[in-house]
Amino acid sequence: MTRRHVIIDIPAPSFPPIRKRATGKLKTIKPWLNSNDRLHRLQEAKITKAWREAAARAAHGNQPLNPPVQIIAHIYKERGGRYDPGNLYPTAKACVDGLVDAGLLTDDDHTRVIGPDMRHGGTGNPELVIEIFELTKEQP
Repeated sequence: MTRRHVIIDIPAPSFPPIRKRATGKLKTIKPWLNSNDRLHRLQEAKITKAWREAAARAAHGNQPLNPPVQIIAHIYKERGGRYDPGNLYPTAKACVDGLVDAGLLTDDDHTRVIGPDMRHGGTGNPELVIEIFELTKEQP
């Protein structure tokens, strides 16, 4: 049996700017879910849903993978600069849930998935590139 290696490119969803009630100024919505952000739960849910649906669309048509798998998430941002890739874990989690929705993964519990390991991918169009490696099952 051959082990498969799948790469899924998930472009960052875009959101229209919102107008702040207090000042009337337009505020752009960043597409990334960050562990350090303290967003209102409805705004966070909207961004989570967008990433989850984007991942499901990107994975559509792929054959299901056999667990266990290892997931590595590569983050591509528009601009350079320092950041902690691990803080963007909520974005990767939403995408992994989308892969489950698409049927690529049967579930994302600890017995089936190792990771996602968060890595800096580079600069360019904002996207999350997920690499999934099928692993061999350990023999008792």
